[in-house]
Amino acid sequence: MAVEKEFFGKTRDGREVSLYTLTNKRGMKAQVTDFGAILVRLYLPNKDGSYTDVVEGYDTLEPYFDNGSHFGATIGPNANRIGGAQYTLDGVTYQLPVNDGKNNLHTDFHNAFQKRVWDAAVGDHSVTFTVKKEDGDLGFPGNTVTSVTYTLTNDDELELSYHASSDKNTIINLTNHSYFNLSGHGSGTILDEKLWLNASHYTEIVPGAIPTGEIVPVKGTPLDFTVSKRIGDEIDADYPTLKYTGGYDQNWVIDDYDGTVHLIARVDDEAAGRSMEVYTDLPGVQFYAGNSTKAQKGKEGRRYGKRTGLCLETQYFPDSANHPQFPSCVFGPNREYNSVTIYRFIY
Repeated sequence: MAVEKEFFGKTRDGREVSLYTLTNKRGMKAQVTDFGAILVRLYLPNKDGSYTDVVEGYDTLEPYFDNGSHFGATIGPNANRIGGAQYTLDGVTYQLPVNDGKNNLHTDFHNAFQKRVWDAAVGDHSVTFTVKKEDGDLGFPGNTVTSVTYTLTNDDELELSYHASSDKNTIINLTNHSYFNLSGHGSGTILDEKLWLNASHYTEIVPGAIPTGEIVPVKGTPLDFTVSKRIGDEIDADYPTLKYTGGYDQNWVIDDYDGTVHLIARVDDEAAGRSMEVYTDLPGVQFYAGNSTKAQKGKEGRRYGKRTGLCLETQYFPDSANHPQFPSCVFGPNREYNSVTIYRFIY
């Protein structure tokens, strides 16, 4: 399972960017790039010898410079939303870009980790990407070193192992923002796929998708995926939290969270005969159904748009920096960030 490296393009300031291909013994392939530590392609083999790519993205580097949907990106240092685009840590208030209404989303659309070139180190079956951030950069204290390792196993698992350290207390909440469609990217909507979540509660939100601080049950609501159901069944239900976000784009609270890696979600595409299981050691997962994906041309000239891919973003809860009752995403000299998320494919 040697890792292959190839030229993928150059940044606007002339830095060379590479694409790395990982292949396992069963023929599954993952292609990742050191720009944004992005998952570009994920090929599942078919019985006839062909392949199906099940993630949305672009064929070339240039569209990733904008990438308004964050296809495949490693989001950091803080994924998801921070209310009012500010937070207070150790008595100091930090201001972030106001880029989502009056709030902050995914740190920064232009300069955050998902828009930087990471250093790359190739292993036997993996690639590790590393990025450094100076104290105060992007509105977060601390000189930090962040890494993510992509490993493709012979059990058809794509494992993402994250690590970060900082010389000051800071906010670290990393995630991967891949959009999956088990029928293949550009094959239509994900509304017929079925989803199960190991989550009987979610973080209640107000307009703007900022948590109230309350953790409420999903039972009796359209957000109940404790029994697998078709995503399209209730996505447009007349329910306030769905109205706020135009469909599913909420944080579910993982049941029996104890900091160990365990199964938290499963997606089944019965027509395609494929399933994806998600494992993590994090307390939350943002299920986003691609409600705001703009109509555009993706890989191989295929068309993407509203709800053509789904994200399962493992994470600390949104706006945790402003809710001390939530699991803490404050890390620093006495607490390093370590986390694992695994996407396992069955076909």
